[in-house]
Amino acid sequence: MQTSSLGWTFDTVASDYEKLRPGYVDELYQAIFDYIQINNKSRVVEIGIGGGQAALPFLKTGCKLTAVDYGESFCEICREKFKEYPNFSAVSGKFEDIDMGDKYDLIYSASAFHWIPEEIGYKKVYDMLKDGGVFARFANHPFRDKGKPELSAEMDKIYAEYYYKYYNKEPKSPVEYTDGQAYDRALIAEKYGFTDIGYKLFFRTRTFSAKEYKMLLGTYSDHIAIAESIRTKFFSEIEEAINRHGGEITIYDTIDLQLARKI
Repeated sequence: MQTSSLGWTFDTVASDYEKLRPGYVDELYQAIFDYIQINNKSRVVEIGIGGGQAALPFLKTGCKLTAVDYGESFCEICREKFKEYPNFSAVSGKFEDIDMGDKYDLIYSASAFHWIPEEIGYKKVYDMLKDGGVFARFANHPFRDKGKPELSAEMDKIYAEYYYKYYNKEPKSPVEYTDGQAYDRALIAEKYGFTDIGYKLFFRTRTFSAKEYKMLLGTYSDHIAIAESIRTKFFSEIEEAINRHGGEITIYDTIDLQLARKI
C-alpha cells in the first residue's frame, strides 16, 4: 500500500482527529500577521481544514474564510464549530478539483498541503492569489520522547514488527525535523513564481498518557490504513510499552512555517 494515497483515511476518524490533533502556537500566527495584514476586508482560503485546529486566529480578524477539505465529516464539524462566524464557509472536495472562482489575499494550509501534488498545488495557489497576496504553509512534525531512550528503543521494535512489516519497508528510527528541511521546503515556492520567501521554526512539547497516545496514533493516516487485526495488536503493544516506562510519553514538536508572496 502506498502511504501517499491515504488522504481519505482522516475523514473516517474526524471526531477523534478534531479532539486529539494539536493547534499551533501563537507566535506562528503573529509571524503570519506581521507578514500580511488581515482584516474584515480580507478574503482567505484554508486548504485542508481538518478539525479546524488552525482556523480560529484567522476568523478572529473578521476575514471571510473559505475552507476546503476532502472530508465532508470535517466540513460538518467545522461548520458547527465556527457557526458564530458568519464569514466562515466550508466546501467539501479536493482542492485541486474545485473552482474557487475568485482572487484571495491569503491562502494557507496547516499540515495538509503535502497531500496535493506539488506542481498542481503551488500553481493553483499562485493563480488564486491577488497581486501581493500571500501563501502560508505550516505543519507540525512530532518527535518521540527524548527523555526515555529505553521506551524509544522498545517502540522501534514494535514498529518494525507491525508497521514496517505491514508496509514491506526497511525499519528505521524516527529523526527530528531540521532547519535545513524547512529551508528546502520554503524554496519550493520560488519555482512557481513566488518571491519574498521566508521560513521560521517553532517548538513545544506535549505529554500524553498511554491511552491518550494510543488514541492519537489512531488519527495518523498510515496507521489507520493498517488492517484492523494488526493495528489492534500494534496499538496495544505501544500502550503497554508506555505503561512499562512510567505511563506517559512526551512528544517534542517542531512546527515549520513557510511564507511566500505573489508579486
